[in-house]
Amino acid sequence: MQDFLDAVVFGFSEILKKDVIKFAVLSGIIISIVWVLLGLVFFDSLSSMSGAMLDFIPFTMVRSNGAWMVSAFLWLQLVLVTFALVFTFVGTVLANENNTSKFASSSISIGLASALFWGIIWFFNGSTIYAQLLKIFTWLPFETVEKSLSYLISFYVIYTGIIVSLIFVASAFSVKFLQEIKKSEFPYDLMYEEHEYKNLKQTLKDTSVFILISVVSFPLLFIPVLNFIILVTLWMWLMKDTLSYDVAAFVFGKIDKEKLEEYKKGLWAITFIGSLFNFIPILNVFAPYFTQLTMLYYLKEKRN
Repeated sequence: MQDFLDAVVFGFSEILKKDVIKFAVLSGIIISIVWVLLGLVFFDSLSSMSGAMLDFIPFTMVRSNGAWMVSAFLWLQLVLVTFALVFTFVGTVLANENNTSKFASSSISIGLASALFWGIIWFFNGSTIYAQLLKIFTWLPFETVEKSLSYLISFYVIYTGIIVSLIFVASAFSVKFLQEIKKSEFPYDLMYEEHEYKNLKQTLKDTSVFILISVVSFPLLFIPVLNFIILVTLWMWLMKDTLSYDVAAFVFGKIDKEKLEEYKKGLWAITFIGSLFNFIPILNVFAPYFTQLTMLYYLKEKRN
């Protein structure tokens, strides 16, 4: 247990370092731009597909749980707006100080504080907000409700695409990233820097399974609580199946999958914490790197 807690502390402390910020922000910006451009080009097609899938769901379920989805979307927008407003003032001051670590830690703190602030408001007033949205959805014709939700689902697909891409980019550059961490934090520890775990078939398999389960479980997104469980479980599984072998290869050299199974509880717990980053835009770019860093420390301690 102590190894796990130490690993989590290490992961949180390391994502504030300059090299990690460079990897996370650069990959996040590039991937986000690509997906935004793809979204602009294919948004109408995505909306049409989403609308067609909504036709298979009973209107009462669409209306009821659609109100929950809109409520979550409003919370998300308020978190982003609050972050942007606060960061406009605080970020300018920090940028002038030319302190990268302080700039990054303050950015993460602002993001977490914004999410926590609106989370508390939604916790106490969520039922009222939901009830008002449900009234609006009751008054509106089905076509309008369906079109509105199809737009939200399209945004969800684009956002999911960004998350999946971040995970695989982190995996693709894992050796270089982990080498930098090793040089700065564990210069005298033995690491197998030349050993890479790269399996295109495994990557394609993971992506295919993720997409298939996401499509099959689409109707379940309209069931509160269950939709949260499905999202987190999928993100956890994808990060664990993609990143754990990269980190294990760096720490152990030759991967023994049976041996790695002994640490599965810790790895699942690490990916659970990492997956929670995905619920907060901007901070989501740190999710795969936090997961890699925490796994690195955890497996290194288990090896010792």
